[in-house]
This record gives sequence, structure tokens and C-alpha cells, in this order.
Amino acid sequence: MSVDLATVKRVAHLARIAVPEADLPKLQGELNAILGFVEQLNEVNVDGVEPMTSVTPMAILQREDVVNDGEIANAIVANAPASEDNYFMVPKVIE
Repeated sequence: MSVDLATVKRVAHLARIAVPEADLPKLQGELNAILGFVEQLNEVNVDGVEPMTSVTPMAILQREDVVNDGEIANAIVANAPASEDNYFMVPKVIE
């Protein structure tokens, strides 16, 4: 795949990048080099290769998903200026 100058101008416009006319050929060459590298990557046979989540094999530890109240509600509201039934009491802001 090759990118022409019109496509370079359109990409620059869509990216909201101001590119001077003199720099367009250089940018065209850089975009063509990037696309050439992507084409090389597409040629690699990856059949049977599992996606990696990390460079080192590791098991993700998961805890059991249990619904609870945290059992620390009293400790949370202990420092509140005002609380009632484990809820923070705040002054009324809107009359």
C-alpha cells in the first residue's frame, strides 16, 4: 500500500496537524515506511499462537466474589462530625 500526497494532506487535516507544503513529501515517505512495516507484520504466520497478557507466565489470583457490607461501617463514620445509622450527616446546602 502506498500513500499519495492527497492522502497525506487528508490525514494531517483529520489529525488537526498543520503540515507545511515543503514537509509533505517527507511525511509521505514516513507514512509509507510505517505501512510497509505493518505489511511485513501481516506476513508473519501466527496460526496457533495464543495472545500474550504478560511476558512472564503468571496466574491471576482472584478472590471469591461475596457480597458483604465491609464490616467496618462503624470505623468509617467514627471520625465524621455527624453521623446517624452509619450514614454521614451533612448540612443542607439547598433551601
